[in-house]
Amino acid sequence: MKTKKTERRTPSLKGIDNALRAAGAAQSKKAQDLVVLDLTGLTYIADYFVICSGESTTQVRAIADAVTEELSSIGARPSGVEGLNYGHWVLLDYGDVIVHIFEKETRYFYDLEKLWMDAKVIKTDEDKPDMGRQNKRAVHQ
Repeated sequence: MKTKKTERRTPSLKGIDNALRAAGAAQSKKAQDLVVLDLTGLTYIADYFVICSGESTTQVRAIADAVTEELSSIGARPSGVEGLNYGHWVLLDYGDVIVHIFEKETRYFYDLEKLWMDAKVIKTDEDKPDMGRQNKRAVHQ
């Protein structure tokens, strides 16, 4: 039996552009603790995660709407949207980019940054300390 060798994918320029556009749209709605993770070579799920928080379910939905509107303006449509009705954790799946928008307490509970701690953190225009993870960010840049 032959074992199949896993090839390393190279991230697309479209993917990083979409991730940064999503991050910008989230920032426009005052998203907190914004992090963009480069997952290239770590998983086939996506190349990038955009992770941020809102103070309330209303803000979480507003951030999701802003991201969806921004990416739809360049023709990108999510292949899946989860959690929009409840607003505690909204997931927008754009294929190579997955956007996670959490209510603060839910984000603490799931702690995706810890799960993907081997991922590189991509700096955004407005890099803010995120939920006590400032030291982790410095380590993984």
